Amino acid sequence: MKYRFYLLALVLIATLTFGLRSSEAQETQTLTVFAAASLTDAFTEIAANFQTENSDVEIVFNFANSSALAAQLSEGAPADIFASANQRQMQVAIDGERIAEPTAIFARNRLVVVVPADNPANIQTLNDLAKPGLLLILVASGAPIRDYTDAMLEMMAVDPAYGEDYREAVLENIVSEEDNVRQVTAKVALGEADAGIVYLSDITPDVNEAVIHLPIPDAFNTIATYPIGITTDSPNPELAQAFVDYILSDSGQAVLLDWNFLGKCPLVTEPDVTPEATPETTPSAEETETRDDAGCS
Repeated sequence: MKYRFYLLALVLIATLTFGLRSSEAQETQTLTVFAAASLTDAFTEIAANFQTENSDVEIVFNFANSSALAAQLSEGAPADIFASANQRQMQVAIDGERIAEPTAIFARNRLVVVVPADNPANIQTLNDLAKPGLLLILVASGAPIRDYTDAMLEMMAVDPAYGEDYREAVLENIVSEEDNVRQVTAKVALGEADAGIVYLSDITPDVNEAVIHLPIPDAFNTIATYPIGITTDSPNPELAQAFVDYILSDSGQAVLLDWNFLGKCPLVTEPDVTPEATPETTPSAEETETRDDAGCS
């Protein structure tokens, strides 16, 4: 009798344990985040911190060129959140009815010229990017950073100190166009090019000793703005909003600053410049609904 009772107790305990584990497994929620490649390190750290506070959450990332991500979303790729490196690609996802409005600016970035640590082409200033025979790598057209780079060259083309000939000479030096900024940084670090144009946030600890970065003057630099939004068909909209809120919080912003982003609050009054939004033409309120100053005072 005691043996039967003992056996029954073991079965009951095993059943309850299995049930609890099954319940815990069922309660685990997954967030799928599409994010610009330049956000890889910062978002990976932010996600780890968020998951420490939310142990039942799993975050799966798809890091790539923002234009590629926007295209994937427009084609119906499942996701909960989209973090773009410019408003243009966010608008593509909005127009495709995949992102709910309003979106919010959560970070900003700055362009820099990056060269190998030994600087074989002896690049000291922006003028040197026009040297004949220079090996220059940029991100392919359509990506946010290429829009920003093209806007920079357009501004320099109308400046008497540089001019149209300068822009043409720089463009003639392009020897490769990469899918994203991380590939540009990696190739320059390996000495496969004399120079590239990337974001300041791409100068990460793993390449810091292999490259030198040169600042681009504010007169020509475009402050890149990063919007974030939740998909219209997210299976976990409340959890997605919680993650977005965490990115906008002081904790999330501190991580972004550690990875050389400028933070969500505007530092300059210039607009987010793209080929559709030059210094003379800015997007109208009807074209985009973005909380550009969320949490700023």
